[in-house]
Amino acid sequence: MKLIGKVFITGRIKLETGMRIGGSKSALDIGGIDLNVIKTATGVPYIPGSSLKGKLRSILAREEGSEDVQKDSLKIRQIFGSIEKDGATAELSRLIVRDAYLDVNHFKSQNFAEIELEYTETKWETAIDRKKGSAKGGSLRQLERVPAGAEFEFEMVYNVFDDNKKEEHITEIKKAMKILEDDYLGGQGSRGFGKVRFLDVKFSEKTIEVYKENNIATALTSITW
Repeated sequence: MKLIGKVFITGRIKLETGMRIGGSKSALDIGGIDLNVIKTATGVPYIPGSSLKGKLRSILAREEGSEDVQKDSLKIRQIFGSIEKDGATAELSRLIVRDAYLDVNHFKSQNFAEIELEYTETKWETAIDRKKGSAKGGSLRQLERVPAGAEFEFEMVYNVFDDNKKEEHITEIKKAMKILEDDYLGGQGSRGFGKVRFLDVKFSEKTIEVYKENNIATALTSITW
């Protein structure tokens, strides 16, 4: 197959509820946060491209009833990639999903009066004793999450090959994004975390000829979300 172009999918991810994508913690502080969110080296929360890509893939796989990445349909494996295993041929991932970074200026312009930290809020959670109907002793923990209203800038790049799969694959990516809006991103989704909305989504395309001629991208289509 020959690479003949690239489709760029850009826009913003708005949090409609708090979101937590876990980071690491080197030390346990008494009274501190038990579960941190992932942040850049400068301490700003972000959405890893691997988290967004994995969620989009799992949504499409769930629709097909696939429980193993090696048993995903050829269509999914062509979009997201796969290794050669158990008789399935290796497929090069056509979709690049970049890390989505918090729009810091937008964040600071909002009235997040209740957050305790610079970019995040904390939430206490506990396990419930079903017999007593009360919290289990010693089960209280403090979670960190990015508050509702925060917005992240995202970019995905789909590599177009000369096998006429572009329209089919882009349709699947759009569908996964739509389903994700009614699902969740990150952890604790069944507890209300991670409801998101895609805003200002734009699709544009560059052909190989555009790269050769050093021209700007031409519009492919636009979507109202």
